[in-house]
Amino acid sequence: MPLTLREFSTFCGSLPATSHVVQWGGAEVWKVGGKVFAIAWFERGQHPGITFKVSDIAWEVLREAPGCRPAPYLASRGMKWIQSYERGLGKAELKQYLKASHALVAAGLSKKKRAEWGL
Repeated sequence: MPLTLREFSTFCGSLPATSHVVQWGGAEVWKVGGKVFAIAWFERGQHPGITFKVSDIAWEVLREAPGCRPAPYLASRGMKWIQSYERGLGKAELKQYLKASHALVAAGLSKKKRAEWGL
């Protein structure tokens, strides 16, 4: 069973220094320190498409895994982002990747930004 919108939002909102916005035609976008770490599309009757940043190793593992693919738009620009869709990752595994995405994006913030956001 995929993550629901409520579960996705509750989990992402529980991570430090996060903010939420709906943009790009209804995408649920979560940011850390003002930078995107998770994007999700929830359409009634369909599995959500949940996109997140990954490490080099996770990229190699997930880009051809069943129910996962290089994230549309982002991956085509050389960024290592994965989208879990259809019967992709389970809830627990997806939450681990969302947490790792948050950490990767937070680590890429400047020292000043991390201090401003309490990271």
